[in-house]
Amino acid sequence: MSYPPALALTVAVEVPVYAVTVISASPARFRRTAVAAVMVNLVTHPLLWWFLSRVPSHDYWPAFAVAESVVCLVEGALMAWWLRLRGPVPYAASVAANAASVIAGMLLPA
Repeated sequence: MSYPPALALTVAVEVPVYAVTVISASPARFRRTAVAAVMVNLVTHPLLWWFLSRVPSHDYWPAFAVAESVVCLVEGALMAWWLRLRGPVPYAASVAANAASVIAGMLLPA
């Protein structure tokens, strides 16, 4: 999959997951949460894509696991900051959103 469809898929999958998880567990509003979810993906997705494109094939899956873990932490921290949230909610939402987009990407044909 090329970059633009990968980014579109990521945003299409992750924004609703972020919205449902963050809004159901915090005082955050829908529009602000959705905008924040798009923004965190515009920050992390290009960097993740660039990094993974440079990883040798024999190291891909370990690098992928580490990189996705870092993305979850960064996105969680950015969501917490932008939405002024404390506690585990933005981090749990980040793990859920990223897991959903990874699964969606793996289910699509290459």
